[in-house]
Amino acid sequence: MENKYAFLSCLILMYLNSFSQSISSSPYSLYGLGSLYDSDFGSIPAISSSGIALPSDDFINNLNPASLGYLPQNHFMFDIGGKAIGTTFQSSSKSEKRNNFQFSHIAFAFPVTKKSGFSVSLRPYSSASFKISNLKLPVENSSEYYTLDAIGAGGLNNFDFSYGYKINKKLSVGVSAVLLFGTTTDDRNYTVANSITAISKKTNYNGLRATLGIQYKIDSTFTIATTFKAPTRINASKVQSVQTVANEVITTVESDIASDTEDYYMPLEIGFGISKRFKNNLNLSFDYEKSFWNSTNQSELYGDFVNQDRFALGFTFMNKKNVRNYWDRIQFGTGFNFDTGYLEVDGKRVNNGAVSFGISLPIENTFSAVNIAYSYGQNGKIGDGLIKENYHKVSLNLSLDGIWFVRRKIE
Repeated sequence: MENKYAFLSCLILMYLNSFSQSISSSPYSLYGLGSLYDSDFGSIPAISSSGIALPSDDFINNLNPASLGYLPQNHFMFDIGGKAIGTTFQSSSKSEKRNNFQFSHIAFAFPVTKKSGFSVSLRPYSSASFKISNLKLPVENSSEYYTLDAIGAGGLNNFDFSYGYKINKKLSVGVSAVLLFGTTTDDRNYTVANSITAISKKTNYNGLRATLGIQYKIDSTFTIATTFKAPTRINASKVQSVQTVANEVITTVESDIASDTEDYYMPLEIGFGISKRFKNNLNLSFDYEKSFWNSTNQSELYGDFVNQDRFALGFTFMNKKNVRNYWDRIQFGTGFNFDTGYLEVDGKRVNNGAVSFGISLPIENTFSAVNIAYSYGQNGKIGDGLIKENYHKVSLNLSLDGIWFVRRKIE
């Protein structure tokens, strides 16, 4: 037991040390607060991040706080995970490969009463990590062009407290209070003819957001669910330095000037999910989510925010012939998702699609498991000023289950 706690402590320390590092290396993380990050718990990555209607009866479901109403009594659940991502970026003229690894989340949950549960989690919300060289862009209202060189890092973290309550055998509700906070750095050089303008900016963000979730069991095999993420404002402040270089003469325009900047607005997001079990072995989950970015009235110099649609379909299978047989308790999962994206660059959508496969390996005779998932996906496309990303992603989640306040029958 002491070895388990020592191992767990090492994982937590490694996670906290790496949490501030950037995760995404996508050039699309140049926009807004960076690329949104999918840090799902348990076996959810294997089913392509579907599961709004799944209860937290044997794992922590981070997609719907209402699921916490189904936490088993006297069980304390802990989940920690990481991802390894290999990406190939392709444009019409060249390609580039990048690899990175990052711990993605840490969470724990436990029942408060027979009908309610509570969870706390820390995970990335977005990641801005990009490097762009010699990008040629048109000067507005002119036939001339300028060259952009940019490098950025940082992003937002998501620290949430969730509570779920089971009103009766069929209906459960839940709420999450989410603190979003983080820092981004952005260094850009604009070259026009023989003149260079260098802007170095560090921006701090913080804000609060609420999520409401509902799950309703139509019968023992069929559940429907919905989530509502409230629109909110993310407060921003920046420290900026500006220099110009012309004819080898360097002029400092600003030096570490602190000021407020435009706040960032999170949209209303509505999700709907279903879960259907067939013959106690095969389970289907389907999610649809709509994010109303248009109503935030935000835009970027190089693109616009547009309404986003996301579809996810997943299947899990477990033999369950003999619960005492280890091989019969192994769970297999697969899924597919498609996302229209929330960015439109020069009138072209940056969408994403992925397929996933995974396995859940039980540990001892508890709900503890090692969850391994692989997914392959594509983001964007070649041409029309866009870049295509082909990525391979391996997710590793360790889900631990401990039993509290139960007297041992055999000492």
